[in-house]
Amino acid sequence: MNKMNPKSAKEASEPKEPADLRQALAADSKAKAKWGELTPIARRDFMSWIDSAKQAETRRRRIERACSMLVAGKRRPCCYTIVSFDLFKALKAAPKAKAQWSDLTPIERRDFISWMDSAKLPEANRRRIDKACALLAAGKRRP
Repeated sequence: MNKMNPKSAKEASEPKEPADLRQALAADSKAKAKWGELTPIARRDFMSWIDSAKQAETRRRRIERACSMLVAGKRRPCCYTIVSFDLFKALKAAPKAKAQWSDLTPIERRDFISWMDSAKLPEANRRRIDKACALLAAGKRRP
């Protein structure tokens, strides 16, 4: 029987912080402590929000804002559409879909997420995630 190493499983589900965020957290002990209390998905949401900045100055401001939100007790970036972990994994496995997802506007992302989340059964949600990836890979911007 092939048993998975617990450390490997954690590393696989835990995204690595970008250097600039890691540096900002190291400079703010309160923010770093709060960061450590977040779930891997919450950390991924913060990193995705920071990575979605198109300009270096916007990215810098988002990192500063993330640190202040953490110190204030926020556990998610504000005004940010939460991507399910299943969608995150599916996009990671489909580079064309992930590239298209990155180019979507927040409203287009919210439309996709609302459509996927409106599925009543887990298997229907999974099918919609797969279909969303196929649509995105084909260049579509709406479900």
